[in-house]
Amino acid sequence: GHILYANPTVQDLLNYRPLNHVKQLKQIDPGLYGLFENLQPFESTIHSLGNERGKKELTLKCTPISIEGQQLLLVVVHDIQKELDDRETDSWAKLIRVLTHEIMNTITPITSISESILKYFKKGNELTTPEEFGELQIKNSAKGLEVIKEQGNDLMSFVQSYRTFLSVPEPDRELIPATKILEKVRLLLQEYTNAHDITLEVIAEPKDLELYIDEKQLTQILLNLGKNAQQALEGQEEGKIVITAGESPQGKKYITVTDNGPGISPEMLDEVFVPFFTTKSTGTGIGLSLSKQIMRLHGGSIRVTSNETTTFTLTFQ
Repeated sequence: GHILYANPTVQDLLNYRPLNHVKQLKQIDPGLYGLFENLQPFESTIHSLGNERGKKELTLKCTPISIEGQQLLLVVVHDIQKELDDRETDSWAKLIRVLTHEIMNTITPITSISESILKYFKKGNELTTPEEFGELQIKNSAKGLEVIKEQGNDLMSFVQSYRTFLSVPEPDRELIPATKILEKVRLLLQEYTNAHDITLEVIAEPKDLELYIDEKQLTQILLNLGKNAQQALEGQEEGKIVITAGESPQGKKYITVTDNGPGISPEMLDEVFVPFFTTKSTGTGIGLSLSKQIMRLHGGSIRVTSNETTTFTLTFQ
């Protein structure tokens, strides 16, 4: 438990000096002390630290080292609050840009058509008399109002998608065999893949792997990823989708969805999880952001890489 050396930076971060023993951390934050109490090498973890100087988000990573034959543990502590603030600001900017784009696309024709119809009913400040209002004006007004109605319905659907994104229920989790959920997804995707000459393969390793998940929510994510992969492979020869469930050497359980389609450009990789962002001519662009929300509620994450193949990776706690 003795701290042989603590540099000035970590003492400033923890607002405590001198640091000589891990028990001193209990006075700083009991949760932080809990990480150090039985210290073992661990992967990078995040800990929220609040004190009179404000809130900090600390990443901690513990690595074994040997100095002159003595086995020691080196703990690296880094304050990532600024990075998180920058990322949050960037995420808001992306979301607002997409929202304003979608809303303007819907409202602009409504405004334009409304002005055109209004000209049939008013000349300057005077209302048009019934005698001046002809059959052509009636037909054009009816067509214009139909377009306004359609645009209004589209905007309502868009808002409903936003409400769906914000109201994802807490997962009702239970241990589910990975083979069960993969087979279910395979059957749901198979009709499309068979009709479009796409190979679909599901793999669970080990065979008895179990996932602590909300089965309905995870099925929704995998179906969305599978359909995205199908659309990416449309018209491509020897298209292939592989869905794999496994466990990393560190004991983290995961599911990957990989396709050999044209891939996602580096510029788009940072945008795909932004709500309502889409490169398709149809759809709301809510699927991937909803998937990210569901994984966050599971205490996990979703990541994407795209080189020769495109792979979405779901990682579970």
